[in-house]
Amino acid sequence: MDKNKAIPQSVLQTIKNNPIVVLLTIVCLIVGFTIDNFFSWGNFNNLASNTAVRFIIALGVCGCLITKGTDLSAGRQVCLAGCLAGVLLQRGDYNGRVFKNLPEMNMWLVLLIVLAVGALIGIVNGLIVSILNVPPFITTLGTQTIIYGIALVFTNAQPIGGFQSAYTNFTNGKFLSIGNYPGIPFLLVIAVLVGVLFWFIFNKTTHGKYMYAIGGNESAAEVSGVNTVKSKIIIYMTAGIMYALAGYLLAGKSGGASTGMGAGYELEAIAGCTIGGVSTTGGIGTVGGVLVGVLVFELLKIVLQFLGVNPYYNYIVQGLVIVVAVALDIRKYVKKK
Repeated sequence: MDKNKAIPQSVLQTIKNNPIVVLLTIVCLIVGFTIDNFFSWGNFNNLASNTAVRFIIALGVCGCLITKGTDLSAGRQVCLAGCLAGVLLQRGDYNGRVFKNLPEMNMWLVLLIVLAVGALIGIVNGLIVSILNVPPFITTLGTQTIIYGIALVFTNAQPIGGFQSAYTNFTNGKFLSIGNYPGIPFLLVIAVLVGVLFWFIFNKTTHGKYMYAIGGNESAAEVSGVNTVKSKIIIYMTAGIMYALAGYLLAGKSGGASTGMGAGYELEAIAGCTIGGVSTTGGIGTVGGVLVGVLVFELLKIVLQFLGVNPYYNYIVQGLVIVVAVALDIRKYVKKK
């Protein structure tokens, strides 16, 4: 009898701890079974590609949130990375090249350059937060504006296109595409590999333990010998690398880049993390939870599209989800206290 009672109790506990996830999942299932083509391979590919990029961004933001920080510069860093990758990977015969005399560059070399730039921006954020003790909200709000200005100057606010075919073929490619089987998007494969790497870092490394310790109680972590300055710098640097990777992939997937790319992605990432159980009060969060949160958030967008909702209302719905998710998270924290 006790075992039988334990099962429904665990289910109720899951529902209680993740009400938004459960609610949105039910909505998705209802829409899926009532509207044609929702459960289709084409829709899956679209969902997988969009979720993959957002998941990579959310993983970067996740580390910041776990240490009671945040990163409002994420979207603009994605934008700068996409624009930089786009400019460096334009075809030699494209008339609209930003730098006419620049030779065609190898896409893997460009990826390293983009990741290095992302790491540098992340280090700057980390230094300001950890050494100057400027609140992460203010720090990343300031760097967000600076990065956007750099992107505008760098591109002269002009859209960038004419990418090398090797670049676009890779970012839009499919894995295990055999015969009539369309295959799995490369972006999904990359996201899975990155997710596994982060799971290992969060759960099996000293850095991961330090990260949770800082989020739980930074003063106690310092007393126990944790180098909080170094840890925070690594966290923000890693976040910058993730945004750079996402921007590189997103530009190639879209076949173009502009200074409007990535706008608002930091809010979507924070929402995905919060929905997935990453606490804004620090010290709590898992890679699996982030994946679920981002996936549910992306499913919400697709559901609204299939229901024919005016795209302008999407922002209202997404904003409400963000506010409710954070409110529920803070409520949990207050109850624990």
